[in-house]
Amino acid sequence: MTLIAILLPWLSFMLRGKILTGILCLLLQITLIGWIPAAIWAVISLQNAREDRRTRKIVKAMKQNR
Repeated sequence: MTLIAILLPWLSFMLRGKILTGILCLLLQITLIGWIPAAIWAVISLQNAREDRRTRKIVKAMKQNR
């Protein structure tokens, strides 16, 4: 998924269900200068989503141990 985020940042957002963000990213990516910020944005967003998922999993495990 990280490779998709670098090569096709808009597709990374679309695959995660963020349609409007994907369209905005595609508009940014259309310009050659905007490709690099779009790729960075997609990779950071992907990492944040992974961190959120990991945090929810830890919180759920902590609640079950009570």
